[in-house]
Amino acid sequence: MLYVLRPFKTTIVAALTGLGAVGLSLLSGCATDARKPPGGYASQEWPALPDTTNAATLASTSSLAHTAKEYRKDAASHLYGINKERIFKGRMPPMLQAVGVLDVDIDRQGQVKALNWKRPPKHVPHVMAEIERMVKAAAPYPAPKNLSQVTYTDVWLWDKSGKFQLDTLTEGQD
Repeated sequence: MLYVLRPFKTTIVAALTGLGAVGLSLLSGCATDARKPPGGYASQEWPALPDTTNAATLASTSSLAHTAKEYRKDAASHLYGINKERIFKGRMPPMLQAVGVLDVDIDRQGQVKALNWKRPPKHVPHVMAEIERMVKAAAPYPAPKNLSQVTYTDVWLWDKSGKFQLDTLTEGQD
């Protein structure tokens, strides 16, 4: 009797394996990103930056931070205020297009003096360029009144949609 069941058992296992492979191939077709722009992400045009007079208005207040970590919150709030339409609302998705760590040197007047990538998202150079453009265009930042200058570090969490959050003000990630 065992001899009769053994070929039957093998046939069932082979059939289930085949069905599993068919199911996986069907599901793999569902993995496309419907939000992807027609020409791909490299051809995507980012929204124009807001008028820089708005940046000057937002920076008219000064920062009372005593450390770079405290200043980081003021700088993140400043960037969010200028780029309201670019902020990802809610929790970030589990898979991000880019995560980058950027140092920004700010002088006593709130001007950007230098940018230095600690962890550049080199696989998406267009995102790196866009982040650098946004940071520079947001100047002047709140003037660090209690510091002669400040270098603050923030983590940029970038979604495929072109929207972002900064780690300082993030709403989390799924």
